[in-house]
Amino acid sequence: MHAQFLAKFSGVLIEQVSWRLRSSSAREQGVEYQPGQKIHGFTVREVAAIPDLCLTAVKLTHDKTGAQYLHAARDDSNNLFSVQFRTTPRDSTGVPHILEHTVLCGSEKYPCRDPFFKMLNRSLSTFMNAFTASDYTMYPFSTQNGKDFQNLLSVYLDAVFFPCLREQDFWQEGWRLENEDPTNPSSPLVFKGVVFNEMKGAFSDSERLYAQHLQNKLYPDHTYSVVSGGEPLAIPDLTWEQLKQFHATHYHPSNARFFTYGDLPLENHLQQIQEEALCKFDRINARTEVPSQPHWSSPREDHVTCSPDALAPDPTKQNTLCMSYLLGDITDSFEGFTLSLLSSLMVSGPNSPFYQSLIDPKIGSDFSSVVGYDGSTKEASFSIGLQGMAEHDTERVKQIINQTIDDIIEKGFEDERIESLLHKIEIQMKHQSTNFGLALASYIAPSWNHDGDPVELLRISDSVAKFRQALKENPHFLQDKVRYYFKENTHRLTLRMSPDEAFLEKQAKAEEEKLQEKTSVLTDSDRKEIYQKGLELLAAQSKTQDASCLPALRVSDIQPTIPFTAVQLSTAGHVPVQYCEQPTNGLVYFRAMCSLNTLPEDLRVYVPLFCSIITKMGCGDLDYRQQAQQMERRTGGMSVSTQVIPDCTQMDTFEQGVLLFSFCLDRNLPHMFKLWSDIFNSPHFDSEERLHVLVMMAAQELANGISDSGHMYAMTRAGRHLTPAGELQETFGGMEQVKFLKRIAEMPDLSQVIRVLPRIKKHLLNPENMRCAMNAAPQIISDSAKELESFIKDVAENRKERKLIRANVIKEPNFQPCQMKTFFQMPFPVNFVSESIRTVPFCHQDYASLCILARMMTAKFLHGEIREKGGAYGGGAKMGGSGVFSFYSYRDPNSVQTLSAFRRGVDWAKSGQFSQQDIDEAKLSVFSAVDSPVAPSDKGTSRFLSGVTDEMKQSYREQLFAVHHKGLVEVAERYLSVGQSTCGVAILGPENDAIKKDPTWILK
Repeated sequence: MHAQFLAKFSGVLIEQVSWRLRSSSAREQGVEYQPGQKIHGFTVREVAAIPDLCLTAVKLTHDKTGAQYLHAARDDSNNLFSVQFRTTPRDSTGVPHILEHTVLCGSEKYPCRDPFFKMLNRSLSTFMNAFTASDYTMYPFSTQNGKDFQNLLSVYLDAVFFPCLREQDFWQEGWRLENEDPTNPSSPLVFKGVVFNEMKGAFSDSERLYAQHLQNKLYPDHTYSVVSGGEPLAIPDLTWEQLKQFHATHYHPSNARFFTYGDLPLENHLQQIQEEALCKFDRINARTEVPSQPHWSSPREDHVTCSPDALAPDPTKQNTLCMSYLLGDITDSFEGFTLSLLSSLMVSGPNSPFYQSLIDPKIGSDFSSVVGYDGSTKEASFSIGLQGMAEHDTERVKQIINQTIDDIIEKGFEDERIESLLHKIEIQMKHQSTNFGLALASYIAPSWNHDGDPVELLRISDSVAKFRQALKENPHFLQDKVRYYFKENTHRLTLRMSPDEAFLEKQAKAEEEKLQEKTSVLTDSDRKEIYQKGLELLAAQSKTQDASCLPALRVSDIQPTIPFTAVQLSTAGHVPVQYCEQPTNGLVYFRAMCSLNTLPEDLRVYVPLFCSIITKMGCGDLDYRQQAQQMERRTGGMSVSTQVIPDCTQMDTFEQGVLLFSFCLDRNLPHMFKLWSDIFNSPHFDSEERLHVLVMMAAQELANGISDSGHMYAMTRAGRHLTPAGELQETFGGMEQVKFLKRIAEMPDLSQVIRVLPRIKKHLLNPENMRCAMNAAPQIISDSAKELESFIKDVAENRKERKLIRANVIKEPNFQPCQMKTFFQMPFPVNFVSESIRTVPFCHQDYASLCILARMMTAKFLHGEIREKGGAYGGGAKMGGSGVFSFYSYRDPNSVQTLSAFRRGVDWAKSGQFSQQDIDEAKLSVFSAVDSPVAPSDKGTSRFLSGVTDEMKQSYREQLFAVHHKGLVEVAERYLSVGQSTCGVAILGPENDAIKKDPTWILK
């Protein structure tokens, strides 16, 4: 992951809000506060207008406890609250992580079990979660509803400051010894617990494992030397008493930083926080500071192992090597800004020196999982290295890294590249996302956590101006930094990771030994007590919870109608175009959908590869480096992606195509279309060297992603044979694509692939079967239309000789769905399980009931069975837009048992044992997703892509309101009941003897 400045600022972070139709009152009110002013127990310390971000920052301190507070007043209705605590563990028992889970399991005012998950269904939140970082824990939520904000704030404040921290919740969320079958005292004792299983899953991801080791070994002298999330075999050393003690010292207002954002009045927040929490505390010295890491006098080397990757493009190249350098303190915001920019210049894109020296020669498959600037710890670090390399290349890679640093010191960077980077910052400051508040909270959290100035971090333009000035005064400014931080830096760690065939076996053995250590000292009465406690926990988990103490919105609080988005439909050179006038801050957003209908069947599986390389091989007069430079200098990015769009009225009809997407400042529109014209008219496919690099990177990325998104792969596979679109979705984005790309990556000769690419291009980049959409401000739309017209003219030569039929949808009325159970054996100690069932399309009258049913089953049945009792990190049911209803579990210690939980969920739904309150909560949960904010760049997109009009959305909305008890029981019976449904099943997980012996499973 690039943890550098620009990655943090990408899309979601630095953007300006459009001038809304209403007055910018929140910002104006913010400016009226005065330093020294007292408000509800707080004192205003600083008021700063930040015009770049269209907000006013108000910094305050709580008088009695010293709690710090920052408010960002901005005309955005998606208001956010966050509270963070500096949490600095000294061991790897995972105490801050288990505490994060446990505080959300009930509090003084809200003693019901699991108020956090219950509030997901009693609110219209646009975001609710909690995070454990290496040295802080953060609790954010956002909502567009003022009453909802107060409700959630009340629950969050009570959770973090006055949690119950019951022993039973610690067992459930952290770890416990329990009989494998809790109802059978003679079944073996095993470790259970949500965090225990979550971290076993997390550490099965070799990228995550490497990043953790790298941090532990680069900062060996304090809190960063341990695993804040919990090392699976250290977690069982944590006691309930230690957990409570950690809460008492770390979760105190004197150790807290509050952040609010949006257009709701600051006074109301301060009053509620003061009255419900802070007035009950005095100031303490929490002593949670992280000292600076003592600098080494000479570099160090280390080595770790991981599990071999069955999907690695080349089994003989599974080594990772990375050099990491300790940098300066992150509270120096300008130095951090400079180093993150410097990092981007060194590693980002094909023009960067490290890309040219490490990636182009094809020594490895991609950069190491940790690369670039990382400002998440008290002192930042910079890492550079490779993954997917052979062990014998170790010394060569070290030499290349050192040589590249010498070259940078000697040559510096081209002005053009520096300008491209500053252009990127300008674009990201203008681009608007819907979760700006959350991104802002995440951006300021690390520095603020160590008493850096959060307001200074927001002054991006000041940093840019200061950076330009520094370069002007000293043309060698960046080279001097490289010399100081890299060439002369003795605090450098070189960490190698290699696969060990016995890795999983050793892990299992170590867990067995830990279990033995814990169980060997147990007396008979201890064992009886464990069995008894297991039964008590099971009884508590099975008991219907009274959640009446929790605040809740009502269905009547939901707006009955949606605002309609106006679009103009037109044409440009016979190509249909949708124009959508939006306040986009001087940016123009362009989309084009190109149909795949004429593409021969045998070429389909190559389409995702085509999409990933078509903007990266060069085009027209530009080689791939020049093309990358132009894209950075003139656009906010250009991408091509596969699209499989189910018809909203028919299950066996769908559209297949690729989506072109790009955006730019309005002044760069001609340049952006020139780039697209060159890609259409003269893409470069001839460099096998370049193609090989891109294939290796793509294959590595897919293989790495499975341990994090296994449930998505399981759902895609389970739905494969249920609809005609399902087969294509598996081909484009499922395990089929992962395995196909691995085969391509293993080919010594890619000439066959190179021959395929122009054939695909001929069918795809063809204006005859294309439609376009543009979002921009009204005054820019007319210019955009002219540029689009000229682009269509430029690419007209790509039309096929014969006129294509304009019907873009594919109908397969004779499609026969079939059942299939597939098991993928993976090198993970946890499972990802899915069962999918064919139901009805979006416009069907039962679709709304199935959506409500999925949410209700998740909250009222599956969560308890799969997470609380089963110990999985997550699980539930989803109703997909394709008309496929899917059950899933995530990082799950169970497999076949989870499938039976899915079935019991169906029986529960058919039995009708749910109340009107349960239905209303599920409606709130569905509406919070339906009404989530849409950025100006995305308005009208669902209509453009899938033909779902505002009228259809309004009709669906009315159907959601109308869902009732009888209808829910009927759809459960009609679609989900065994014998009446056509379902597919898929499991990704470790070796499984029960499945191997069952002939109904296909083993992969």
